[in-house]
Amino acid sequence: MKFNQKLFAQMRNATRSLLGEGPGAATGAIQRALKGRAQAQQAQQAQPMRDINAPPGGRQAPRPVPENGPAPRPAPAARSPFPDPAAALRDLVPDLLAGLERAGVGGAGGFQMPSFDLPGAGPTPQALPGKFIDASFSNTAGTRKYKLYVPSAYAGQPLPLVVMLHGCTQNPDDFATGTQMNVLAEEMHCLVVYPAQSQQANSSRCWNWFNALDQQRDQGEPSIIAGITRTVMADYAVDASQVYVAGLSAGGAMATIMGTLYPDLYAAVGVHSGLPFASAHDLPSALAAMQGNFGRRPGAGSPVPIIVFHGDKDTTVHPANGDELIAQGARHASAAPLVEPGRVPDGYAFTRTVHPREDGTPQAEQWLIHGAGHAWSGGSAHGSYTDGKGPDASREMMRFFRTKR
Repeated sequence: MKFNQKLFAQMRNATRSLLGEGPGAATGAIQRALKGRAQAQQAQQAQPMRDINAPPGGRQAPRPVPENGPAPRPAPAARSPFPDPAAALRDLVPDLLAGLERAGVGGAGGFQMPSFDLPGAGPTPQALPGKFIDASFSNTAGTRKYKLYVPSAYAGQPLPLVVMLHGCTQNPDDFATGTQMNVLAEEMHCLVVYPAQSQQANSSRCWNWFNALDQQRDQGEPSIIAGITRTVMADYAVDASQVYVAGLSAGGAMATIMGTLYPDLYAAVGVHSGLPFASAHDLPSALAAMQGNFGRRPGAGSPVPIIVFHGDKDTTVHPANGDELIAQGARHASAAPLVEPGRVPDGYAFTRTVHPREDGTPQAEQWLIHGAGHAWSGGSAHGSYTDGKGPDASREMMRFFRTKR
C-alpha cells in the first residue's frame, strides 16, 4: 500500500507525543493500523455491487442502449483514502489502540487516548477595541512567542495581569477565542498574555509539565514563562500584587508549576482540567498521573491561592487530579469548607466547594462539573476544547483572582 507520507508523519508525531520516543512503538502501531484498515477497504471494494434497479431474484434488468451506442463510462474520481488528517486519525483510533496493546503499550487498565481532534486556530477572535499584540521572548532556555491583549481602557495606569497557558494543540488565538478572556479584559480592565508553546519543544504544542527540568525555578519552560511575565510588567504599568496565572490541561499543570515555583510573582492560580505539581517526572509517569495514579508529594512552603475546575466525566485527565490540587492548595485553610451545589440553566449541575481563610476570603475553590469532559467550562464554541453548558470558568476565575488584591 502507498501511504500518504505527510499524514503518516502527523499520526506518528501525535502518537509519539503520547508514548514518548520509544523504540518504534508509534511507527509500528500506526503501520499496523493503516495496513489493517487498507485490507478491510480492499475486501469491501472486491464485493460485487448490486444494481439498485435489479428486480427481485437477483437478475438485473436490461438497460436501454442509446441509438448512438453506449455512453462512455466516466472515469472514477481520484480520491485519497484519507482526505482529512483529523478524520483519518479518528477513524483509526480502534485499530491504533489494538496495535498499541499488541505492542505492549496501554491495554486494559492503561491510558486512554486523548482526543484526536486537531483544531486549528479557529476564527479570528471577535473584534474588540483593545490591541492584540504579537511578541517573543528569549533566554538561555529558548525562545517562545506570545500574544498580549491590552484593553482599550489602558492609559498607563497600573492594571492586573493574567497569564493564560493553552492546552495541547492549541495556540494563543484559539485559546483567547475559546476562553473569551479578552472580552473579560475589556470589561474588567486587565492585561492578558498568552505564551505560545512551540512545536520544536513539543510536537503537539503541549507544555512539558512532566519533565524534571521544567519543574525547577529559573530553569526550562518555567524560566521562559516567568520571563514573559516580567517583560510585560516592565513594558506596561502592571499592579505587581495582581499578577495571576491560569491554564487548561497541560497548561493547567504548568500553571500549577508556575504558582508553586514563583509565589513571589503570582498572587493566585487557576487550573482547568490540570494536574498537581511534580505529579510526573517523565512520559510514562505522566500517562499514569493523567489517569489519577501519581505520587502524592506535599507541596513546599505556603500554598498559593488556587481555583480548580474539572469535569467528573473527564477521561483524558482523571478528576482525582483536581481533588489532589485542592488538597494541596487548601492545606492552610483555617475554616471548614463550604459546599454549594448548583446548576447552569439548560446545562450541567456542579458542586462548588470553598476552603476559606480566617478572614473569610477563599484560599482554595473547587468546581466539580457533573457530566462534563475535558473542555474549558463555559467557553465559546468558536475555540477548541470548550463546553458552553458549564459554569463560566473564565468569569469565575477572574472573580476569584480579584479577591486576592
